[in-house]
Amino acid sequence: MAADFFTIEVWTKDGLQRFMVLFYIEFSTRRVQLGGIGKSPNGLWMEQIDRTITDYEDGVLKNSRYLIHDRDPLFTAAFLEILKQSGIDSVKLPPRSPNLNAYAERFVRSIKEDCLDRIIFFGEDHLRLAVREYLAHYHTERNHQGLKNRLINPAKPSTDANGRIERSQRLGGTLSYYFRNAA
Repeated sequence: MAADFFTIEVWTKDGLQRFMVLFYIEFSTRRVQLGGIGKSPNGLWMEQIDRTITDYEDGVLKNSRYLIHDRDPLFTAAFLEILKQSGIDSVKLPPRSPNLNAYAERFVRSIKEDCLDRIIFFGEDHLRLAVREYLAHYHTERNHQGLKNRLINPAKPSTDANGRIERSQRLGGTLSYYFRNAA
């Protein structure tokens, strides 16, 4: 697994605010889990997220052995200690080496180009909705070249090659998915 952040600007009642989005990506399946979205994340916020993701039964990292991350100061000593107590080794990337976390960097590029850069957000709830909808699209509707053009979580596959092609939309048409409906 790898962890990374990206930022997005949102209009709020206090003006333009920058939010940070923390996510985790599993290399073998390309599954992405949202860690959290925060306006001013700090060490305590990260520790709470760490406790959640390392939960023995429901945590995102429950079957992981390593967590790859950059040298962001939010990955505090307390965060790393919680990982260690859960049996997960922290792998810090060298400075200025985004190519070593290529899957995470590619996900950031995809979510921004396909969705977030096309919308003006008004409030944190609007941002959360867009990220949630994009993750659903990413997992169930978007083909992945690195997975031989397959879907991560395919719905029931259509076996009818003569069915009508239909379009599904999310976020008012910002995200589209085409599929063949059974005849």
